[in-house]
Amino acid sequence: MLHLKTIQISNFKTLNGKTIPITLSYQTFGQSIQNAPVVLVNHALTGNSNVSGPEGWWKELIGDGKCIDTRKYSVLAFNIPGNGFDDASNSIANYKDFVAGDIAQIFLKGIEELKIQSLFAVIGGSVGGGIAWEMATLAPTLIKHLIPVATDWKSTDWLIANCFLQDNILNNSSNPIEDARIHAMLCYRTAQSFKFKFNRTINKNLDVFNIESWLAHHGDKLKERFQLSAYKLINQILKTIDITRDAKDFDAAVLRIESNIHIIAVDTDLFFNASENRETYKRLEQLQKKVSYHEINSIHGHDAFLIEFEQLTNILSSIFQGRSEKVA
Repeated sequence: MLHLKTIQISNFKTLNGKTIPITLSYQTFGQSIQNAPVVLVNHALTGNSNVSGPEGWWKELIGDGKCIDTRKYSVLAFNIPGNGFDDASNSIANYKDFVAGDIAQIFLKGIEELKIQSLFAVIGGSVGGGIAWEMATLAPTLIKHLIPVATDWKSTDWLIANCFLQDNILNNSSNPIEDARIHAMLCYRTAQSFKFKFNRTINKNLDVFNIESWLAHHGDKLKERFQLSAYKLINQILKTIDITRDAKDFDAAVLRIESNIHIIAVDTDLFFNASENRETYKRLEQLQKKVSYHEINSIHGHDAFLIEFEQLTNILSSIFQGRSEKVA
C-alpha cells in the first residue's frame, strides 16, 4: 500500500442506529496539513485515496505544478471504509446499514481527529461529490469551496433505478462484478462516445465487435482489483445521497451552507443529468447563495470528469490558481 495511514473510530453509530467500529484509512499529498490550505478529495465508486502520483487516478489534476498544486496545498483523501483499498475492507459486515450521510459523518470525524479546523476545498466526482454535498450540510462552516463534479445533492429516481439493477446483478449474477461493470459502462459513456471509439469495428482475433471485447475487458479488469463486498457497499452509498435527510427540505438544507458552491456538470451525463444541476444552480441563485455553474462539454458522458482534464483545469483554475472565473 502507498503510505496509508489510519484513524480508529470506535463505536460509530450509523443513521439507522447500528454501532460499528470503523477503521478510516487515508493518504496525504503535498504540504503538511498543519502548514498549508487543505483540499479534501472524495473518490468515486471504483476509486480510492490514491489521487496523485504515478498511479493516481486524478494525477492529471493533482500534483506538483498541476491545477491543484501539491507545492501549495495539502491534499487529503480518505478511503470509503470497505472500499477494499486497505486491510480493513471487511469491517463493513452489512452494506445496507450505511447511507451516504454515514460516510460524510465518518469523513468529518476523520477531519476532527486530524485537528483540521477548516478545509480550503472539498472536491469529489460522482458518488464522491454526493458525499461532499452531505459534508457541507453537516458542517456548514467548515468548507470554503464546495466542488461537486458530475454528481448531485440527491439520488434521483433514475439513479436509484440503476443502483437497484446493479444490486440485483451483484447479488444474483454468476459473474457479478464483470456483469455489473458492463451494465454500468452503458451509463458512464454515451452512444456518441462508443461510435467515436469503435464505429462497429470487429476484433478479428476474437471474432466479436470491439465494443463487446472492450466491455468484457473492463469487467475482467475490475474483477482483478475490486472486491464484490466493496462494489455492493459503494453502490448502496450511491443510491442514498440526500442532503434533505435531516432538513426535510432543500432550501433549509442549503441555506445553512456558508461555502462557495461550484457546481460542475457534464452536458452528456446519463448518470447525473446536467438538467438536475441546472435546476439546483437556479434555486441556489434564488436563495442568494454564493454559487457558480459550469458544464464540461464532451461526447463521453459521465466519465468525462476522468477524461476532459483540460476543461476541468480551466474551470478549477479560478479557485486553485486565482484566475478569473467565468460563471454561467
